[in-house]
Amino acid sequence: MTTAYNKFYINGEWVESDRSLLDVINPATEEAFATIAMGTAEDVDAAAKAARAAFPAWSESTIEQRKEVLGNIIAGLKARSDEMAQAISNEMGAPMGLSKTAQFGSGLGHFMTALKILENYQFEEIRGTTKIIKEPAGVCGFITPWNWPLNQIACKVAPALAAGCTIVLKPSELAPVSAYILTEIIAESGLPAGVFNLVNGDGPTVGAAISAHPEIDLVSFTGSTRAGQEVAKAAADGIKRVTQELGGKSANIILNDAPDFAKAVAGGVAGCFGNSGQSCNAPTRMLVPKSRMAEAIEVARVAAAKATVGDPAAETTRLGPVVSEAQYNKIQGLIEKGIAEGAELIAGGPGKPEGLEKGYYVKPTVFANVTNDMTIAREEIFGPVLSIIAYEDDEDAVRIANDTEYGLSGYVSGEPAHAQAIARRLRTGNVHLNGAGPDFSAPFGGYKKSGNGREWGIEGFEEFLEVKAVMGAA
Repeated sequence: MTTAYNKFYINGEWVESDRSLLDVINPATEEAFATIAMGTAEDVDAAAKAARAAFPAWSESTIEQRKEVLGNIIAGLKARSDEMAQAISNEMGAPMGLSKTAQFGSGLGHFMTALKILENYQFEEIRGTTKIIKEPAGVCGFITPWNWPLNQIACKVAPALAAGCTIVLKPSELAPVSAYILTEIIAESGLPAGVFNLVNGDGPTVGAAISAHPEIDLVSFTGSTRAGQEVAKAAADGIKRVTQELGGKSANIILNDAPDFAKAVAGGVAGCFGNSGQSCNAPTRMLVPKSRMAEAIEVARVAAAKATVGDPAAETTRLGPVVSEAQYNKIQGLIEKGIAEGAELIAGGPGKPEGLEKGYYVKPTVFANVTNDMTIAREEIFGPVLSIIAYEDDEDAVRIANDTEYGLSGYVSGEPAHAQAIARRLRTGNVHLNGAGPDFSAPFGGYKKSGNGREWGIEGFEEFLEVKAVMGAA
């Protein structure tokens, strides 16, 4: 039985749609569990015009008004946490343990961070005789992905609302149910009509219409680098502000002086496999000293064997399926490519895990003695596939790490001062030292083809502000 999520939320109302319907597939069962209506450019036009009409009043709303709305959204998320976690698990395959903690928790965390920033942020300052004023950037169009569905929506919507912007959101059509639930929460939050609008649909239709719409001032996109290029091109004629969080091929450098080499290798394997490898900042290239490759292989082989794959509802499951048949096929092709190009397969490989014929399940796969020119070291696989690469010395490690068109994240394990010195040389927006986790108050984003602009923290909040200088005001 499927549940219908066939309405759009435009100008404070749930709008019935007679558009074509799309089945939302549960990747663990390969069966539809929901339907959504597929929007058109006309739906985007209605949403953008509603957001434009709502902007003057919301942009001048008080800090207390915005805080009240954010607080109500936070309360609504907490009240529906189990429902939200189940929806995320159903739509993109996350194990329930991950869905309840990291998937739901990160989305909630961004709203809480935005509220905290709003409580303390100085929107005006005096510089000499000039008053510097930070004002809302305008109407924002958001195009978000399926891999961290609530997280990626929240890290845009929360700061944009806090900054006084209005919004048109298109979530991924592969994972739209969590966005629908969030929209129901927002609809009950006291937010004025038109400030937040939801239009479901695909990228070539709804995403393209958002990118090009003349009433939208800023576009924030998270997804593949290829799609990001199309968004930027569509937005260019309107001279829109465009922020993008795109692909990654992050290096995990394990230095010879790592306090616990085996622990660092095992942690790197687990980090790569987290969320079934479907994270843009996953540490997918593990760099180890050439003299310790054999040691790393044995540790990685054992760690990979512990990565239990199965039903997302089972408590023992650490990896669920990947999101879709298309994604499964892409990963299989790249695993085959790794074998064909001569990488040493030490765990996993092609095909589905034993006993999991139904569902888009991938064997947790580790390649060793990979060279950085191989396809599996160059392309973002977006699945549980790790490449272990040998390096000669620090210079070689930094060279290999930076030898990529991406620059989203990096990881370094080593003696603290040594690790920090290496981190400074990496051309990436983030670096995690000695197993450090994410920080909602820290900026998130990349260099090179991993995107531009920042999300999370104060830097993410300021993406939704314009700066005005009023000379002679003081």
